[in-house]
Amino acid sequence: MPALQGRFASGAMIAWEFERDGEVVRINPTGPLLVSAGAATDLAVEAAVAGTGIIALFEDWLRPQLDSGALEPVLEPWWPSFPGPFLYYPGRRLLPAPLRAFVDFVKASARSGRG
Repeated sequence: MPALQGRFASGAMIAWEFERDGEVVRINPTGPLLVSAGAATDLAVEAAVAGTGIIALFEDWLRPQLDSGALEPVLEPWWPSFPGPFLYYPGRRLLPAPLRAFVDFVKASARSGRG
């Protein structure tokens, strides 16, 4: 089955990386569809559901299609874990108000289990 590829805005291709028991395998997929990372992710998911090829994305993004049976999981023992996004910001006391509000929101969401 062909792979559905992603490309960053810089033009760099997105490699697929799989890990199991400390072994890492990196694959540069080729396939019938090349989409921009982010903006066209939904198009790639729809193409995978239509049977065009295999897609590699974060499990949470594909969970609705996996749960409904629209997509079939493959290589599950090799799926990478994702501990979540990280936010790095200057540790200054006087952050701009929008950044302070965002940091406070992310911290509150993480504590409440929503993040």
